[in-house]
Order: sequence, then C-alpha cells, then structure tokens
Amino acid sequence: MRFGVNYTPSRGWFHHWLDFDLDDIRADLDSIAGLGLDHIRVFPLWPLFQPNRTLIRPRALEQLGRLVDAAAERGLDVGVDGLQGHLSSFDFIPSWTTTWHRRDLFTDPEVIDGQECYLTALGKALAGRPNFLGLGVGNEVNQFSGDPHPAPDRITQEQAGHWLRRMLAACERGAPGLPHVHASYDVAWYDGRHPFTPAHSARLGAMTAVHSWVFNGTAQRYGPQGAATELHAAYLIELSKAWADDPDRPVWLQEVGAPAPHIPPERAVAFTRATLANAADCPGLWGITWWCSHDVDRSLADFPELEYDLGLLTNDHRVKPVGAELARFIRERRPAVVEPRRTALLLDAGDPETAPGRGVCAPGGAFFSSWMRVASGGSRVGVVLGQRARDAGYLARRGIEEVVAVG
Repeated sequence: MRFGVNYTPSRGWFHHWLDFDLDDIRADLDSIAGLGLDHIRVFPLWPLFQPNRTLIRPRALEQLGRLVDAAAERGLDVGVDGLQGHLSSFDFIPSWTTTWHRRDLFTDPEVIDGQECYLTALGKALAGRPNFLGLGVGNEVNQFSGDPHPAPDRITQEQAGHWLRRMLAACERGAPGLPHVHASYDVAWYDGRHPFTPAHSARLGAMTAVHSWVFNGTAQRYGPQGAATELHAAYLIELSKAWADDPDRPVWLQEVGAPAPHIPPERAVAFTRATLANAADCPGLWGITWWCSHDVDRSLADFPELEYDLGLLTNDHRVKPVGAELARFIRERRPAVVEPRRTALLLDAGDPETAPGRGVCAPGGAFFSSWMRVASGGSRVGVVLGQRARDAGYLARRGIEEVVAVG
C-alpha cells in the first residue's frame, strides 16, 4: 500500500508556478519525504500552462519536469493532474473558455481538442521518468457540470462518459502504458441527477479514485467522533467496488483530510488514526494520499477558513500533530495481505450504468445508514449491487460468501 500527499507548495500555494523556485520546492519535498511518504500528487494550473488554446508553454512543461526530477532525488513518485480546474474553492479555467469566449468544457469540439492536446503534451513531457506515476484528467472537474457551481456546463451522463474516454485516451497517447486516472468529488456517488456516475468512476481509467471529505454532511450529522465520520473513507472505498466490472480493480483514496471545525483540532489526530486504520483494512486499496502537504499561507486572502490549516506541515516545514500521526502509522504498520470482506450489503441504486437511486448512498440515506450500522458494530462489510447478488463467479472473485439485504 502506498502513502503520499497532495503537494501544496509552502510559498505561494499553487501560484508558485508564476515564481517557480526549485530551492523552495526542494525544501518542501525534503519535509514531505521526512514523513516517510512515497509519492505526491501535483497540480499544474491549467491557465498558466495553456494560456491560449494553441499555446502550451514549453517553459512551464520544463519546470514541471524539474519538479518531478527533484521528487525522484528524494524517493518520491509523482502523479500529475492536468485540468486545474478546481482547487480549494477557486476555479482555474483558461480565458479561452470563459466570458466572451464562453464554451462548454465538456462538449465544445475546439475546447475538447485543446484539452486533449494539453493532456498529451503533459504526458509526453514526463514519459520515461521512472518516478512518474501517470496523469489524472483533472481535480474534481465534475463540479463544473452541475449544481452547486454558479455557472455549470450542464451535460448528460452519456456526454460525461464520452468526454472522460477522450481525455483518458489523450493521457495514454502522451504517456503510454501508465495508470492514468480521473477523479470526481463525491456527488458522483451520492446524487442520481449528477451526470458523472459511479460507473464512470469505477470503470474508466486504470484505478478508481475516491475523495473523502466529511464536511459533506457526514460530520455535521454524526459528529466529529461519530463512527460514520471515522468510517467515511472506508465506506467510499467499499462503495466504489460495487460498480467495478473487474473485481480486482485497485482503488486509490486520492484525497482525505481532517477539516476544521468539522473535525476540531483536538480531535484531528484521533480522526486521522481511525480513518487510516479503517481505510487500510479495505482489500484492493492501492494507496492513501492525504490532503495536503503544507498549510496555506494566511497572507493569501479569500480561502474558506477550513482550507488554511489542512497541511501535515506548517509553512516553515514544522510537522503538525496530524503529520506526526500519519508518519507514525506508516512507520509502525506491518505490511500484510488484507483479507476479503466475506459479507456484503445489498445495494439497489437502479440501473447500474446511471444509478438514479444512488441518493440512498449519501450521508443519512437508507443504505449509508445501514452500512454504517453494520460496520460500526465491528463487522467487515462490503457492498454488492443487486444486479450481481446472484453472480456466483463474481462473488467468489471478491471473496464474498454472504450477501445481506438492507434492513
């Protein structure tokens, strides 16, 4: 199992690309490697790398390569997300898609062509580096496709799937043979009206990426010490497996963190310990990538309050209690084969391709509540779609011996 962190530069946040300083980056990477982590996830800002649809800046690609090489010197592998996209409440969309040039991010032929060229260029710039893990299409790009975004590009589920397939193919053209992925925020699992579906997440790309944030209603409903709050990441991991065609498909817990005030500072270490232990007990988990490496400098304005203090490290590279807890977990964990979950809860979310009834999976929903009730009682429980409940071969490959109906 891999353990890493989403890299938030200590100086300038993601605006550091405007004032690229390799010495600052090396100091950041030293502090990350000192925690015992083995990989980072990196976020080029899309408008800075591709300021015009037909201009992908060579200098920006070269700087990204230097960052990846500096990570290699410290034993860190690097995954790179492309279409940034959305980060910590801010949107970073190039001017050639907005206002006077407003075009749909997911369906406009010229925009799609530009996106494909950009992702392919990123892949080509990094291909061949042994510590390059592969590309992510973008960070939670699905948030641009519907509510609550203030100006969404509304699309159908078919259009979302078509766009994802084209983007992943562009990643493959740039860096063939690497495990390229895409990631949605959890509305894809919880809202049957959303165009990005669980099937998209669990069947497209090399791995299923899940982002677990308990400010989604979980901590508000169940409290910072609630079992559902501490089990949320494990729940998303297990929920995602229900839609995977391949029972052996790996899952990447790509984002998870301890956001205050939903997780009060005095509870952050306990929450981290429980979240890590529960997630690591899920079979087929490729890795855990914490959000985030360094705090956001408070000299930067207008972030939501919870975004400033999510780091494992301070801006001057001091290890915070959550960072120390993650390092301890990695140091003391003994690698072992995680046994299959022999019992699975039956999930009926309607058609498996579109999952119109997936609202039952959301915090407070009937399925969510039933799964949490069973799991909090100490049972290691998985999830199976109703359409596969009688597929003996599929169940056997997952190691499931008993399927239990909700209620």
